[in-house]
Amino acid sequence: MNILTAVGVRTRVVARWFGAFGIGASLCLSAMAVSAADGGVAQLRQFVATVSAAEGRFEQMVMAGSGRRPQLAEGLFAFERPGRFRWTYAEPYPQLLVSDGQRLWIWDEDLNQATVKELGDALGNTPAAILAGQDALDDAFELIDAGREAGLDWVEATPRHADSGFESVRIGLSDGMLVRMEMRDHFAQTTVIEFFDLDTTTPLDPALFRFEPPPGADVIGE
Repeated sequence: MNILTAVGVRTRVVARWFGAFGIGASLCLSAMAVSAADGGVAQLRQFVATVSAAEGRFEQMVMAGSGRRPQLAEGLFAFERPGRFRWTYAEPYPQLLVSDGQRLWIWDEDLNQATVKELGDALGNTPAAILAGQDALDDAFELIDAGREAGLDWVEATPRHADSGFESVRIGLSDGMLVRMEMRDHFAQTTVIEFFDLDTTTPLDPALFRFEPPPGADVIGE
């Protein structure tokens, strides 16, 4: 499951959605009021409260319950609360996902096709809300400390609403920073996304969160 499917839009690049990421030197860890001694839930809440915008690159793997060969993808991402994000797939197929906080655009270069839909309240009940949402996490998720494993402090987040599109998400953190997200959907698929070179200090260009379909492109949706 990718971030698009989590808000109700299916894509060609991945079967369904949002890992360990190398944290770049640009991270402002001094801004974090938590430490490794704090549980995962405390670290996650502090991350959401402190990091309002970031950008970096990601690697994604979708594993089917049937044992089918995992689907791999990679690219760049950026987010800015509330509700703005940019998700660019470079491999295996070029694809762009852009939200300005009001509308969600999906641009498929190979098909010369843009799909648009209202973002609405859908973001609040999905894993994407952890990065780009604006509401309190506890309103959308039940959060439970899930112990320490592989050098990370883990949170088990279960959606409070049945229409979220996934069963649960495990979130790994280190020293107050989000490191790993593992999502399990209702189709026995697990999606792991790894983020690298995370930059939380450089101001983001507002143009990152705007999209205009190229001339001649097919536009589908609202």
